Amino acid sequence: MKNCKKEKCKKTSIGGQALIEGIMMMGPEKSAIAVRRADGEIELKVDEVKMLREKNKFFSLPFVRGVVGLFDSMRRGFKALDYASKIAMEDIEEEPTKFEKWLERKFGSGAVEKTVMTIATVLGVAIPIFLFIFLPTLLAGLLDKYIGSGIWRNLTEGGMRIVIFLLFMFSISRMKDMKRVFSYHGAEHKSIFCYEAGEELTVENIKKFPKEHPRCGTSFLFSVMIISILVFSVVSWSNPFVRMAMRLLLLPVVVAISYEVNRLVGRYDNFITKSVRAPGVWFQKFTTFEPDDSMIEVAISALSEVIPEEGEKDNW
Repeated sequence: MKNCKKEKCKKTSIGGQALIEGIMMMGPEKSAIAVRRADGEIELKVDEVKMLREKNKFFSLPFVRGVVGLFDSMRRGFKALDYASKIAMEDIEEEPTKFEKWLERKFGSGAVEKTVMTIATVLGVAIPIFLFIFLPTLLAGLLDKYIGSGIWRNLTEGGMRIVIFLLFMFSISRMKDMKRVFSYHGAEHKSIFCYEAGEELTVENIKKFPKEHPRCGTSFLFSVMIISILVFSVVSWSNPFVRMAMRLLLLPVVVAISYEVNRLVGRYDNFITKSVRAPGVWFQKFTTFEPDDSMIEVAISALSEVIPEEGEKDNW
Protein backbone atom coordinates (compact mmCIF):
# COMPACT_ATOMS: atom_id res chain seq x y z
CA MET A 1 0.00 0.00 0.00
CA LYS A 2 1.14 3.50 -0.82
CA ASN A 3 1.26 6.48 1.54
CA CYS A 4 1.84 10.09 0.57
CA LYS A 5 5.33 11.49 0.86
CA LYS A 6 5.67 13.73 3.88
CA GLU A 7 6.69 16.82 1.93
CA LYS A 8 3.68 16.48 -0.40
CA CYS A 9 1.12 15.18 2.08
CA LYS A 10 -1.81 17.46 2.82
CA LYS A 11 -4.13 17.01 5.80
CA THR A 12 -7.65 17.78 4.70
CA SER A 13 -10.75 18.45 6.75
CA ILE A 14 -12.87 16.87 4.01
CA GLY A 15 -14.64 13.83 5.36
CA GLY A 16 -17.25 11.40 4.20
CA GLN A 17 -19.84 8.81 5.04
CA ALA A 18 -20.61 5.51 3.35
CA LEU A 19 -24.21 5.06 2.21
CA ILE A 20 -26.32 2.40 0.52
CA GLU A 21 -24.49 2.05 -2.81
CA GLY A 22 -22.97 5.49 -2.38
CA ILE A 23 -20.86 8.02 -0.52
CA MET A 24 -21.41 11.45 0.97
CA MET A 25 -18.45 13.83 1.03
CA MET A 26 -18.40 16.98 3.13
CA GLY A 27 -16.08 19.86 2.31
CA PRO A 28 -15.73 23.38 3.75
CA GLU A 29 -18.06 24.86 1.14
CA LYS A 30 -20.08 22.03 -0.39
CA SER A 31 -21.44 18.59 0.36
CA ALA A 32 -21.93 15.94 -2.31
CA ILE A 33 -23.84 12.66 -2.37
CA ALA A 34 -22.98 10.18 -5.11
CA VAL A 35 -25.08 7.02 -5.44
CA ARG A 36 -24.71 4.19 -7.94
CA ARG A 37 -28.08 3.36 -9.50
CA ALA A 38 -29.10 -0.13 -10.59
CA ASP A 39 -28.55 0.80 -14.25
CA GLY A 40 -24.93 1.74 -13.49
CA GLU A 41 -25.38 5.51 -13.66
CA ILE A 42 -24.11 7.69 -10.79
CA GLU A 43 -26.74 9.96 -9.24
CA LEU A 44 -25.09 13.12 -7.89
CA LYS A 45 -26.53 15.67 -5.47
CA VAL A 46 -24.46 18.74 -4.52
CA ASP A 47 -25.45 21.31 -1.88
CA GLU A 48 -23.89 24.39 -0.35
CA VAL A 49 -22.66 23.76 3.19
CA LYS A 50 -24.10 25.89 5.99
CA MET A 51 -22.65 24.64 9.24
CA LEU A 52 -24.32 25.41 12.56
CA ARG A 53 -21.08 26.84 13.94
CA GLU A 54 -21.19 29.54 11.23
CA LYS A 55 -24.46 30.91 12.64
CA ASN A 56 -23.06 31.78 16.05
CA LYS A 57 -19.47 32.30 17.26
CA PHE A 58 -20.36 30.48 20.48
CA PHE A 59 -20.76 27.25 18.49
CA SER A 60 -17.12 27.53 17.34
CA LEU A 61 -15.63 27.69 20.83
CA PRO A 62 -13.39 24.80 21.95
CA PHE A 63 -15.36 21.94 23.59
CA VAL A 64 -18.63 23.48 22.37
CA ARG A 65 -17.76 22.87 18.70
CA GLY A 66 -17.40 19.13 19.23
CA VAL A 67 -20.97 18.66 20.47
CA VAL A 68 -22.38 21.03 17.84
CA GLY A 69 -20.33 19.35 15.11
CA LEU A 70 -21.55 15.88 16.11
CA PHE A 71 -25.18 17.04 16.03
CA ASP A 72 -24.59 18.66 12.64
CA SER A 73 -22.92 15.51 11.28
CA MET A 74 -25.73 13.27 12.52
CA ARG A 75 -28.36 15.57 11.01
CA ARG A 76 -26.64 15.60 7.62
CA GLY A 77 -25.84 11.89 7.84
CA PHE A 78 -29.47 10.90 8.35
CA LYS A 79 -30.52 13.08 5.42
CA ALA A 80 -27.87 11.49 3.20
CA LEU A 81 -28.96 7.99 4.25
CA ASP A 82 -32.57 8.91 3.52
CA TYR A 83 -31.61 10.20 0.05
CA ALA A 84 -29.63 7.05 -0.79
CA SER A 85 -32.35 4.73 0.51
CA LYS A 86 -34.99 6.49 -1.62
CA ILE A 87 -32.87 5.91 -4.73
CA ALA A 88 -32.48 2.25 -3.76
CA MET A 89 -36.26 1.90 -3.32
CA GLU A 90 -36.88 3.57 -6.68
CA ASP A 91 -34.56 1.08 -8.38
CA ILE A 92 -36.24 -1.91 -6.72
CA GLU A 93 -39.73 -0.73 -7.77
CA GLU A 94 -41.59 -3.12 -5.48
CA GLU A 95 -45.38 -3.10 -5.20
CA PRO A 96 -46.37 -1.10 -2.07
CA THR A 97 -47.53 -3.24 0.87
CA LYS A 98 -51.01 -2.91 2.39
CA PHE A 99 -49.50 -1.00 5.31
CA GLU A 100 -47.73 1.43 2.97
CA LYS A 101 -50.96 1.98 1.01
CA TRP A 102 -52.81 2.62 4.30
CA LEU A 103 -50.21 5.20 5.35
CA GLU A 104 -50.52 6.96 2.00
CA ARG A 105 -54.34 7.07 2.27
CA LYS A 106 -54.37 8.28 5.87
CA PHE A 107 -51.45 10.70 5.91
CA GLY A 108 -50.88 11.62 2.27
CA SER A 109 -47.99 11.40 -0.19
CA GLY A 110 -44.57 10.85 1.34
CA ALA A 111 -45.98 9.36 4.55
CA VAL A 112 -44.12 6.07 4.07
CA GLU A 113 -40.74 7.79 3.66
CA LYS A 114 -41.38 10.07 6.65
CA THR A 115 -42.46 7.14 8.83
CA VAL A 116 -39.45 5.03 7.87
CA MET A 117 -37.10 7.98 8.43
CA THR A 118 -38.63 8.75 11.84
CA ILE A 119 -38.34 5.12 12.95
CA ALA A 120 -34.76 4.92 11.66
CA THR A 121 -33.82 8.13 13.49
CA VAL A 122 -35.35 6.96 16.77
CA LEU A 123 -33.68 3.55 16.51
CA GLY A 124 -30.41 5.17 15.43
CA VAL A 125 -30.33 7.07 18.71
CA ALA A 126 -32.03 4.54 21.00
CA ILE A 127 -30.01 1.43 20.08
CA PRO A 128 -26.54 2.96 20.77
CA ILE A 129 -27.79 4.44 24.07
CA PHE A 130 -29.17 1.06 25.13
CA LEU A 131 -26.15 -0.97 24.02
CA PHE A 132 -23.37 1.34 25.13
CA ILE A 133 -24.89 3.18 28.12
CA PHE A 134 -27.74 1.19 29.71
CA LEU A 135 -26.57 -2.39 29.11
CA PRO A 136 -22.98 -2.00 30.43
CA THR A 137 -24.29 -0.10 33.47
CA LEU A 138 -26.86 -2.78 34.27
CA LEU A 139 -24.34 -5.60 33.81
CA ALA A 140 -21.76 -3.85 36.00
CA GLY A 141 -24.49 -3.28 38.61
CA LEU A 142 -25.12 -7.03 38.79
CA LEU A 143 -21.46 -7.49 39.71
CA ASP A 144 -21.45 -4.85 42.49
CA LYS A 145 -20.99 -7.33 45.32
CA TYR A 146 -17.94 -8.81 43.59
CA ILE A 147 -16.40 -5.56 42.32
CA GLY A 148 -16.61 -3.40 45.44
CA SER A 149 -15.24 0.13 44.92
CA GLY A 150 -16.69 2.68 42.52
CA ILE A 151 -13.44 2.96 40.54
CA TRP A 152 -13.34 -0.77 39.75
CA ARG A 153 -17.03 -0.71 38.90
CA ASN A 154 -16.47 2.12 36.41
CA LEU A 155 -13.48 0.36 34.87
CA THR A 156 -15.46 -2.88 34.56
CA GLU A 157 -18.37 -1.01 33.00
CA GLY A 158 -16.03 0.75 30.57
CA GLY A 159 -14.44 -2.55 29.60
CA MET A 160 -17.88 -4.05 28.95
CA ARG A 161 -18.79 -1.04 26.82
CA ILE A 162 -15.75 -1.55 24.61
CA VAL A 163 -16.36 -5.31 24.31
CA ILE A 164 -20.04 -4.78 23.37
CA PHE A 165 -19.02 -2.12 20.84
CA LEU A 166 -16.42 -4.40 19.23
CA LEU A 167 -18.82 -7.36 19.10
CA PHE A 168 -21.57 -5.18 17.64
CA MET A 169 -19.34 -3.79 14.88
CA PHE A 170 -17.83 -7.21 14.14
CA SER A 171 -21.32 -8.74 13.84
CA ILE A 172 -22.70 -6.17 11.42
CA SER A 173 -19.49 -6.26 9.36
CA ARG A 174 -20.30 -9.92 8.58
CA MET A 175 -23.65 -9.00 7.02
CA LYS A 176 -23.66 -9.09 3.21
CA ASP A 177 -25.31 -5.69 2.69
CA MET A 178 -23.12 -4.01 5.31
CA LYS A 179 -20.00 -5.41 3.64
CA ARG A 180 -20.87 -3.34 0.58
CA VAL A 181 -21.42 -0.25 2.72
CA PHE A 182 -18.07 -0.83 4.43
CA SER A 183 -16.44 -1.29 1.02
CA TYR A 184 -17.73 2.16 0.08
CA HIS A 185 -16.23 3.31 3.38
CA GLY A 186 -12.90 1.97 2.17
CA ALA A 187 -13.31 3.79 -1.16
CA GLU A 188 -13.94 7.03 0.72
CA HIS A 189 -10.72 6.66 2.73
CA LYS A 190 -8.55 5.65 -0.22
CA SER A 191 -9.77 8.57 -2.34
CA ILE A 192 -9.11 11.08 0.43
CA PHE A 193 -5.63 9.62 0.89
CA CYS A 194 -5.00 10.05 -2.84
CA TYR A 195 -6.17 13.67 -2.73
CA GLU A 196 -3.96 14.38 0.30
CA ALA A 197 -0.99 12.91 -1.59
CA GLY A 198 -1.54 15.44 -4.36
CA GLU A 199 -2.18 12.77 -6.99
CA GLU A 200 -4.84 12.84 -9.69
CA LEU A 201 -8.11 11.23 -8.63
CA THR A 202 -8.16 8.17 -10.87
CA VAL A 203 -9.20 4.61 -10.07
CA GLU A 204 -5.66 3.26 -10.56
CA ASN A 205 -4.08 5.94 -8.35
CA ILE A 206 -6.64 5.52 -5.57
CA LYS A 207 -6.32 1.71 -5.45
CA LYS A 208 -2.70 2.07 -4.27
CA PHE A 209 -3.64 3.78 -0.98
CA PRO A 210 -4.68 2.22 2.38
CA LYS A 211 -8.32 1.77 3.31
CA GLU A 212 -7.69 2.76 6.94
CA HIS A 213 -7.47 6.52 7.50
CA PRO A 214 -6.08 8.04 10.74
CA ARG A 215 -8.67 10.85 10.87
CA CYS A 216 -11.75 8.73 10.26
CA GLY A 217 -14.96 9.28 12.21
CA THR A 218 -14.81 5.64 13.29
CA SER A 219 -11.63 6.45 15.19
CA PHE A 220 -13.56 9.26 16.85
CA LEU A 221 -16.16 6.76 18.08
CA PHE A 222 -13.44 4.56 19.52
CA SER A 223 -11.95 7.62 21.26
CA VAL A 224 -15.37 8.31 22.77
CA MET A 225 -15.36 4.81 24.24
CA ILE A 226 -11.93 5.26 25.84
CA ILE A 227 -12.50 8.81 27.12
CA SER A 228 -15.91 7.86 28.52
CA ILE A 229 -14.14 5.48 30.93
CA LEU A 230 -12.05 8.36 32.27
CA VAL A 231 -14.92 10.87 32.47
CA PHE A 232 -17.47 8.45 33.92
CA SER A 233 -15.01 7.33 36.59
CA VAL A 234 -15.21 10.82 38.11
CA VAL A 235 -18.85 10.22 39.07
CA SER A 236 -19.72 7.10 41.02
CA TRP A 237 -23.16 6.05 42.30
CA SER A 238 -24.20 2.68 43.65
CA ASN A 239 -27.71 2.96 42.20
CA PRO A 240 -27.52 1.71 38.57
CA PHE A 241 -30.39 3.94 37.39
CA VAL A 242 -28.74 7.05 38.81
CA ARG A 243 -25.50 5.97 37.12
CA MET A 244 -27.30 5.62 33.79
CA ALA A 245 -28.79 9.10 34.15
CA MET A 246 -25.36 10.53 34.98
CA ARG A 247 -23.86 8.77 31.95
CA LEU A 248 -26.40 10.45 29.67
CA LEU A 249 -25.82 13.86 31.27
CA LEU A 250 -22.04 13.49 30.89
CA LEU A 251 -22.23 12.28 27.28
CA PRO A 252 -21.84 15.83 25.82
CA VAL A 253 -18.72 16.27 27.99
CA VAL A 254 -17.27 13.02 26.62
CA VAL A 255 -18.02 14.06 23.03
CA ALA A 256 -16.51 17.52 23.57
CA ILE A 257 -13.26 16.14 25.00
CA SER A 258 -13.05 13.39 22.34
CA TYR A 259 -13.42 15.93 19.55
CA GLU A 260 -10.61 18.13 20.88
CA VAL A 261 -8.32 15.11 21.38
CA ASN A 262 -9.00 13.85 17.85
CA ARG A 263 -8.45 17.32 16.43
CA LEU A 264 -5.11 17.59 18.22
CA VAL A 265 -3.72 14.12 17.41
CA GLY A 266 -4.86 14.46 13.79
CA ARG A 267 -2.72 17.56 13.35
CA TYR A 268 0.61 16.04 14.30
CA ASP A 269 2.56 12.93 13.35
CA ASN A 270 4.82 11.71 16.13
CA PHE A 271 5.11 8.65 18.35
CA ILE A 272 2.55 9.91 20.88
CA THR A 273 -0.13 10.95 18.39
CA LYS A 274 0.33 7.80 16.31
CA SER A 275 -0.03 5.71 19.49
CA VAL A 276 -3.27 7.51 20.39
CA ARG A 277 -4.62 7.00 16.85
CA ALA A 278 -3.49 3.36 16.61
CA PRO A 279 -6.57 1.70 18.28
CA GLY A 280 -8.95 3.64 16.04
CA VAL A 281 -6.97 2.77 12.90
CA TRP A 282 -6.85 -0.89 13.95
CA PHE A 283 -10.60 -0.84 14.60
CA GLN A 284 -11.20 0.22 10.98
CA LYS A 285 -10.30 -3.32 9.95
CA PHE A 286 -13.89 -4.11 11.01
CA THR A 287 -15.49 -1.10 9.30
CA THR A 288 -13.65 -0.89 5.96
CA PHE A 289 -13.21 -3.38 3.13
CA GLU A 290 -11.37 -3.12 -0.16
CA PRO A 291 -13.67 -1.46 -2.75
CA ASP A 292 -14.10 -2.46 -6.37
CA ASP A 293 -13.48 -0.04 -9.26
CA SER A 294 -17.13 1.02 -9.49
CA MET A 295 -17.15 2.05 -5.82
CA ILE A 296 -13.99 4.09 -6.29
CA GLU A 297 -15.64 5.87 -9.23
CA VAL A 298 -18.50 6.87 -6.90
CA ALA A 299 -15.96 8.21 -4.38
CA ILE A 300 -14.24 10.24 -7.10
CA SER A 301 -17.59 11.74 -8.19
CA ALA A 302 -18.42 12.89 -4.65
CA LEU A 303 -14.93 14.05 -3.64
CA SER A 304 -14.32 16.03 -6.84
CA GLU A 305 -17.37 18.19 -6.12
CA VAL A 306 -16.32 19.30 -2.60
CA ILE A 307 -12.64 20.19 -3.12
CA PRO A 308 -12.45 23.98 -2.67
CA GLU A 309 -10.88 26.19 -5.33
CA GLU A 310 -8.72 27.78 -2.64
CA GLY A 311 -6.56 24.90 -1.44
CA GLU A 312 -6.06 26.26 2.08
CA LYS A 313 -9.75 26.26 2.97
CA ASP A 314 -9.90 22.54 3.70
CA ASN A 315 -6.69 22.31 5.74
CA TRP A 316 -7.09 20.23 8.89
